[in-house]
Amino acid sequence: MSDLTFEQMLEESLKTIHTGEVVEGTVIDVKPDEMILNIGYKADGVLTRNEYTNESNLDLTTVAKPGDKMEVKVLKVNDGDGQVLLTYKRLAADRGNKRIEEAYNNREVLKAKVAQVLEKGLSVIVDEVRIFIPASLISDTYESDLNKYADQEIEFVISEYNPKRKSYIGDRKQLILEKKAEMQKKLLETIKEGDTVEGTVKNVTDFGAFIDLGGCDGLLHISEMSWGRVENPKKTFKVGDVVKVLIKEISGNKIALSLKFDDSNPWKGAAEKYAIGNVVTGRVARMTDFGAFIELEPGIDALLHVSQIAKEHIAKPSDVLKTGEEVTAKVVDFNEADKKISLSIKALLAPEPAQDKADGDEDVVSVDIDAVISHEKAEEEAKAEKEDQAE
Repeated sequence: MSDLTFEQMLEESLKTIHTGEVVEGTVIDVKPDEMILNIGYKADGVLTRNEYTNESNLDLTTVAKPGDKMEVKVLKVNDGDGQVLLTYKRLAADRGNKRIEEAYNNREVLKAKVAQVLEKGLSVIVDEVRIFIPASLISDTYESDLNKYADQEIEFVISEYNPKRKSYIGDRKQLILEKKAEMQKKLLETIKEGDTVEGTVKNVTDFGAFIDLGGCDGLLHISEMSWGRVENPKKTFKVGDVVKVLIKEISGNKIALSLKFDDSNPWKGAAEKYAIGNVVTGRVARMTDFGAFIELEPGIDALLHVSQIAKEHIAKPSDVLKTGEEVTAKVVDFNEADKKISLSIKALLAPEPAQDKADGDEDVVSVDIDAVISHEKAEEEAKAEKEDQAE
C-alpha cells in the first residue's frame, strides 16, 4: 500500500505546466470580460478579454460557452492568487505570424474586415496579427476620405513582412491595378470604333469628362459632348451619371468618345433648310470685331459679317447687337463641305425709293435761284438806303 495521501495522489495525477507552454483547456465558466478553463492542472486557468482578442468591446459570452475546448498559451503559472494566467490571442498571433509569412511568400490574397480607420491608412487583423495598409496602397486613385472603408471587408496582399519589427504592410492597390489591366484587355478585345457603349462618369474637368467603360476609361472631350456648343462640362455632367457614348477612336489603350451620333447630326438636311436665299431666324451666340455668330440650331452657327448687319456703317457688331438677341437674316452663302453659312440682314432691308433726278434737280435749282435773287435784291435796297441817308 502506498503511504501517499489522497491529496498527494491527486496532485501527482495532475500534470505540471510551464510558462510559454501550449495547453488544451475546457471552458467551465464564461463572463463578458473573462472565462475560466480547466487545463488539467491543480489550479484553473483564467483567460481575460484582453488576452483573448484585440477587440476591446467583445463580449466573451458571444464566442464561447461552458464545455468548449480551446488551445491556449500559459502566460504565468501563478498570478499571486493561485490561478494560471492564459492567453489565446498571443498563441493565435504566433500562428498568425506563420500564416502571414506563408501569405507573403505565396502572394496569397487575404480578406479581412477593416478594424480601424487611421489618419494615414487602414488597420486590419488576420489571425490576431494587425496589418497596416497605407493610404497610398488602398486604391489606384487618391482617397480623400478613408472613413468609407470603416467595417468594410477588403482584399489585399502582404507587400512587406518583418516579424522582428512587427511590421506587416498590406497592399490593395496591386490587386485593383491587376484587375483593371485584365478588364482593360478584355474590353479592348471586344470593342471597336463606331460601337455604342454604356459607361459611368468618373471625373469631370474643364476640358471634358472621363467615362469608366468597365476596365478602361475613355475621354469625352468638350467638343464631342454635343453638336451644339458646351460652355462648361461640369454643368452638363456629374460623377456617377450613366451615359451612352460612341467609340470615336481607339489608340492603344486610349479611347476617344463622342455624343455626336450620326442620326442626330443637324447638318443632315441643312442644304435644303439653309439654301441661299432662305430667310432664317437665330440667336446671337457670340461676337467678334468682324461679325456675329448666329446659332440657327444646336450645332449650326452662321456668320453675320459686320458689313451685312445694316446699310449704314457699323464699327463693330456689339454696337447694335446683344448676345442672346434673336435676329432674322437672309442666307447669302452655304458651304456644306466646310460647314459654313453666311447671313445678311442688309439683304432684307428695302432699297431706297427711286427718284426722278431731272425733276428733282430742277426743283432744287429753282429754289436756289429764287433765294439768290431775293438775297441780291435785299442787298441793293440796303445800299441805296445808306447812300440816301449820307446825302
